[in-house]
Amino acid sequence: MSTKTTPLNNSQDTPKAIVLLSGGLDSTTTLAIARDDGYDCYVMSFRYGQRNKAELQCAENVAKSLGAKQHTIIDIDLRIFGASALTADIEVPKGRLETEMGGSIPITYVPARNTIFLSYALAWAEVLAADTIFIGANVIDYSGYPDCRPEYISAYQTMANLATQAGVEGKTKLTIHAPLLDKTKAEIIQIGTALGVDYSLTLSCYDPDMDSRACGECDSCVLRKKGFEDAGISDPTRYR
Repeated sequence: MSTKTTPLNNSQDTPKAIVLLSGGLDSTTTLAIARDDGYDCYVMSFRYGQRNKAELQCAENVAKSLGAKQHTIIDIDLRIFGASALTADIEVPKGRLETEMGGSIPITYVPARNTIFLSYALAWAEVLAADTIFIGANVIDYSGYPDCRPEYISAYQTMANLATQAGVEGKTKLTIHAPLLDKTKAEIIQIGTALGVDYSLTLSCYDPDMDSRACGECDSCVLRKKGFEDAGISDPTRYR
């Protein structure tokens, strides 16, 4: 494992939060919410073997744009497990109807990804004495991922408070905050726009081209396009 940590801004006597950031629409909006809630945001992204490398550059740009205190990129390799179109040589599903997206767990699901990411965030939170982790999980406009459900977030929070020194000694009660859990994509975009998010910095596509242009046809692109349309806000995404 290796890490890349970029200090960005400094402040004192401000509550700290770990924010998981992929560089996509939901996690970017979540970072904006955490900042607006008054937290010093320690942002964590992952180079986990994903085929979409452009999202990490987006994450760096977003972290700077939204004034993160620190941005850490962690290297792990989930390709060794395979079984996902995001990490293996498996075709990304395209052209699916919205009614199909929540029917079953799609091949774009990366096994245990949020559990792994939250575990790293938990470790950093304990070291920083931060009592909140923000994650952009969503159950309204999503592709059926099991680790985006409210019962999963609740269960992980319970485990986190049993598994850390801070939790056992009663020093800190950790909260896993998923502020977008029950929001539609349109509502998410409206919230982010009101908070000054520049969505042109983000990329949500599962299969962008070499120039980081979105495919416009995968589940994530379809939901994103509909979100901007429903929100009545111009979509700044570069589609190929």
